[in-house]
Amino acid sequence: MKTEVLDKSIVLCRACDLVVRKRALPTGVRALCPRCHTNLYDTPYCSVNGMLALCITALVLYFPANFFPVLEMHFLGSIRTTTIAGGAMAVASQGYWVVGIAVLVAAVIAPGLLIVSILTQVLIVKYRLRVPFFRNIYKKLLKQHSLLAQLSMLEIYMISIFVSVFQLSDYTDLYFGIGTFCFTMLFIMVIFMQREYDIEHMWSVLDE
Repeated sequence: MKTEVLDKSIVLCRACDLVVRKRALPTGVRALCPRCHTNLYDTPYCSVNGMLALCITALVLYFPANFFPVLEMHFLGSIRTTTIAGGAMAVASQGYWVVGIAVLVAAVIAPGLLIVSILTQVLIVKYRLRVPFFRNIYKKLLKQHSLLAQLSMLEIYMISIFVSVFQLSDYTDLYFGIGTFCFTMLFIMVIFMQREYDIEHMWSVLDE
């Protein structure tokens, strides 16, 4: 019977139960069990430079996505625009504080913190900043990653935008601007960033 291993730098072979210490591997390399040659773990497909490019791109898109209007509505001669943060504040001003705060956290605050967190980790790994100060920061970011990933819900807001457009298209003229494009691209970048991010691999880099 296999026992749970608390040390993230240790992996058990699922075939022969051999205890193996994980090491950071080059991109595209697979670790095999030295006893039975069973696949133990793989490295992320995306390299450190690739992750850095994704993080920088997401960070560049983050600001126009949140501060430029995502929708422009023309109704009976009246023109109204809204941003993501403005939408959250509008909901809160109507008395729905919980919904407003949830939207602000899930669509604005948490994604920004997630991007900065992964970017900081990648920079520490890339430039081998192994002094105690940066190691402590690295550990704290790794411990908080799961929480930030769960709080980031850009897909929920994207679905809300599509539903709103579908419902309002019969009553008003809707126009999309640079904010819509940047938010859509930010959503795609965050998806790829989370897909390529491997927290176990990041822990193994720290062990090395």
